[in-house]
Amino acid sequence: MTLKPILRGALAGLLLAGTPLPVLAQEDAAATDAPLETLRAEREAAEARDRARLAELVDDEQALDAALAEARAELAEVRERRATLDGRQQAQTAELEALQARRQEQGGDLEAVFDAVAGVSGELRDDLSAGWLTLGAEAGLPPRLAADGILRAEQLATLADSLMGLTAETARVVGLTAPVAGADGEVAERAVIRLGDLLAASDGRLLERAGEDGRLAVLPHTPAGVAERLRAFQDGEGEVVSFDPTDGRVLEALARQPTLWERFRQGGAVGYVVVALGLGGLLVALGQYLYLLRVTVTLRRQLGDLERLRDDNPLGRALQRFQALGPGHAPEALEARLDEALLAEQPRLERGQGLVKMLAAVAPLLGLLGTVTGMIVTFQSITVFGTGDPQLMAGGISQALVTTVLGLITAVPLLFAHTALSSRSRALIGTLEGRASAVLADTLEAARTASPTVAPRHADALA
Repeated sequence: MTLKPILRGALAGLLLAGTPLPVLAQEDAAATDAPLETLRAEREAAEARDRARLAELVDDEQALDAALAEARAELAEVRERRATLDGRQQAQTAELEALQARRQEQGGDLEAVFDAVAGVSGELRDDLSAGWLTLGAEAGLPPRLAADGILRAEQLATLADSLMGLTAETARVVGLTAPVAGADGEVAERAVIRLGDLLAASDGRLLERAGEDGRLAVLPHTPAGVAERLRAFQDGEGEVVSFDPTDGRVLEALARQPTLWERFRQGGAVGYVVVALGLGGLLVALGQYLYLLRVTVTLRRQLGDLERLRDDNPLGRALQRFQALGPGHAPEALEARLDEALLAEQPRLERGQGLVKMLAAVAPLLGLLGTVTGMIVTFQSITVFGTGDPQLMAGGISQALVTTVLGLITAVPLLFAHTALSSRSRALIGTLEGRASAVLADTLEAARTASPTVAPRHADALA
């Protein structure tokens, strides 16, 4: 029996069997909504097309022969593909058996050697990928060996060649053009110079590798001397370059060291208040010290000519008030009036000392207040982010201690200023009191000499 009559009968059976649907399905479809009606219409149209095609195949013997030939061709192609895959599987199986046999022949010692070589090559690759040797280098990183592979001589040769090439790169100075991210975050093509594995710079600015992809970025700060030498060396105008024998850690630390203005800004609002109070106290102290210097000059001039009293110095004003009393007063009254004149001049000489002393005491307290508030913020950050990043804690603590530093820096010069003012004012007051006492004694002596009968009555007062 041939295949063609069988296919023709099967197609006819399918054509006759594909007529009506079950009555239950038709009743369910009649109860559906519009979308189901649309799906039913599409299904009926597809079934009509299939029945028409089946009818054509049954009636058209040539079309049936063409479909049969197409099916036979597809079957042959599938068999050929299967044969190819079977051959490949057999080849891979044979290769796997050969590898397993070779690995068994190598034994445990060579397997341990391979594991060591694979581990070392992986570590070297990871370490060197974060360094500068791969920047513009001709030699590539050593290959990463698979943990379950087989040790081959060519693998060891490739590893050795790669390491030798990277070793040669440590003695090279390479100039290239690469994308560099500036301090503002903008990435642009810049001229870069690399000195072995020590450092890389662009236009006198030290570079670092940021991110997982190792992109180049400019360090926030580069020491002025280092930047000048790097710029001159890159331009071909200098032969000396600064490098860090600690693999760049010292230069990086110096580059990350904040400036004085940045340190000041870390103090925040409390730091601004402390510095403002310190500057105000220093201005007050400076003004008062200049006033005391002027008083010292005028007082010396007055001491040189006591016969001519002037009102530009405290001694002259006090003696003028004393002489305005006139004769005929008791010694106690004269002494009281003279003390009153001196006390009237004393506030001017001691002006501003209380304010400077108070600011010198308040500045450290304000600095301590800023430190406490900064530590509170730091502990809040630790609560949110945890203690996994020590730099976060160190940065917050250092910022908190800035206010204490500002408070101490403000208090120390204020203390010196208060000491200078108080010593200068005490010296002037002592000079005034001594000279005024001498004038009072001269006046009383002259009065007693002029009136001898009055002297016994005032002997106790003079004593």
